Amino acid sequence: MGKYTEPATDLLQHVGGKENIATVTHCATRMRFALKDPAKADVTNIESIKLVKGTFTQAGQFQVIIGNEVSSFYNEFVSIAGLQEASKEDVKNAAKQNMSWLQRMIAHLADIFTPLIPAIVVGGLILGFRNIIGDIKMFDDSTKTLVDISQFWAGVHAFLWLIGEAIFHFLPVGITWSISKKMGTTQILGIVLGLTLVSPQLLNAYAVANTKASDIPFWDFGFAQVDMIGYQAQVIPAILAGFVLAYLERFLRDKVHNSISMIVVPFFALLPTVIIAHTILGPIGWKIGSVISTVVYSGLTSSVGWLFAAVFGFAYAPLSSRDCIT
Repeated sequence: MGKYTEPATDLLQHVGGKENIATVTHCATRMRFALKDPAKADVTNIESIKLVKGTFTQAGQFQVIIGNEVSSFYNEFVSIAGLQEASKEDVKNAAKQNMSWLQRMIAHLADIFTPLIPAIVVGGLILGFRNIIGDIKMFDDSTKTLVDISQFWAGVHAFLWLIGEAIFHFLPVGITWSISKKMGTTQILGIVLGLTLVSPQLLNAYAVANTKASDIPFWDFGFAQVDMIGYQAQVIPAILAGFVLAYLERFLRDKVHNSISMIVVPFFALLPTVIIAHTILGPIGWKIGSVISTVVYSGLTSSVGWLFAAVFGFAYAPLSSRDCIT
């Protein structure tokens, strides 16, 4: 009998047996279970096991805290239970069956935005710093900012916008890429889709409010005109377009023969999605985002409001409510 045989056997019994385990993995200190019926886990008895330091449930996963010995304990546990080793992603996917539709939606959004967090954090710090040196009047009896009295800091203020603009104005590119990565579809198509939402050919979203309706450029197809409006810093249009592209590509993969899929699938996935994005999804997403942005920003200061709105991708500038198809 090994060192972990008895506690592993006890844990197997108290989580409801092998038949109640959809899959199990571990991290640095915890066993992470996706249980078919979480109610069958006897928390009191599990926490009485000598090696167990506590339990909790998060994102549909029943987690048992073991400590630094978790790797060896896990190996003994799966051996006794007769289970195959699983990855964290396997457990995460299996655990979704224990989540409500709202929890699943939040989990999907978290999966999309998690890869973007480093860039968003950097962008938020840059925007906050630019606001401090460019907007707060701290000098000459509170009449001038640091940018007003120093050419060096004026240059820094202008230079940092290069990064801030790249992160927030072009955020839709990151979102559509992240969705394609999450959905297992072609990532370069996700990037291209995002670029079509923020292309310099389009009227910048921040300029729409100050542009007369008659001056907004458009594509003229004879039977219809579609406004050439960009979706800089807009999350919802990018999310909607990203999922349409992903599901359309997956549908076409199942229907198109492998011999021609390399040509047919990318073309007939990307082209319709771009059309739908600029005629339907973009205008709808813009209006939803604008409403949420207005509500959120109204209760915040300018600096915090900029960051909060930027993190969620809603355009900070007031945007036109004019439809994008005429």
